[in-house]
Amino acid sequence: MADILLIAGLSGAGRSQAADDLEDLGWFVVDNMPTELIDKVVEIAAVGEALAKLALVVSTPSAQLDVVDVLKRLRLSGHRVRMLFLDATVAELVKRYGATRRKHPLAEGNSGVEQAISKERSLLEPVKAEADLVIDTTNLTIHQLKSQLGELFTEDGVLDSIQVSIVSFGYKHGLPLDVDLVFDVRFLPNPHWDENLRPLSGLDQPVRDFVIAQDLSRDFLVQLQNMLTLLLPAYKQEGKSYLTVAIGCTGGRHRSVVIAEQLKQWLIQNSHNPRTTHRDISR
Repeated sequence: MADILLIAGLSGAGRSQAADDLEDLGWFVVDNMPTELIDKVVEIAAVGEALAKLALVVSTPSAQLDVVDVLKRLRLSGHRVRMLFLDATVAELVKRYGATRRKHPLAEGNSGVEQAISKERSLLEPVKAEADLVIDTTNLTIHQLKSQLGELFTEDGVLDSIQVSIVSFGYKHGLPLDVDLVFDVRFLPNPHWDENLRPLSGLDQPVRDFVIAQDLSRDFLVQLQNMLTLLLPAYKQEGKSYLTVAIGCTGGRHRSVVIAEQLKQWLIQNSHNPRTTHRDISR
């Protein structure tokens, strides 16, 4: 049985970079893969162990639309099949195209790159909807992307049948794009208004003690844990490989960080191996 990863996503969002990273991680990678050849390549990969970990990068937007049907066929084949979709904001993609001076594949005539990106995003919504995992590369360096892929797609990086990621964030900096569940903890008392706590973050003990001392915080964590106790087995049963839980407060430095860390510890105690990102802790 082969481990097959299809890589799709917006042009400029990092598909080729992801391909290079996965190759470094021991995957056999085929870039710019024509969809009509995917079934044949998978058939070859299934013969021996040389191609046991196969990553296929689907190139053009039209080819990515075809991959939805291919994905459904492969999932019936008995192989482990996942799809990664790489995303980024329009503003970031415009900046990347400006830096490289490359032409967007959907640019026509006098239409600008921003219009082409918006067109591609709309076109690929059905593909993104089928993805097992979406990674927003907007704020990721190439090293951070490689580290994240390493955690997700190496044997020692994934110990569960469902990989749980936790993201803390600040609402004033915008919602994260690539999450499944979002919880708003702005109802909790804010350490920001304590002059002694304001310079600290949710990783510091005084802030943690302040947040956890609230009855409301403890009650919320119990309810959140009960919900995930129900949801995680159900997601596994439905074949979901990844689950990203986002915890948001106003600035992303105090309350959301504390709650995310508490959730992380609870998951570890329950035999999960979560990865945790505090997106806005340094802002």
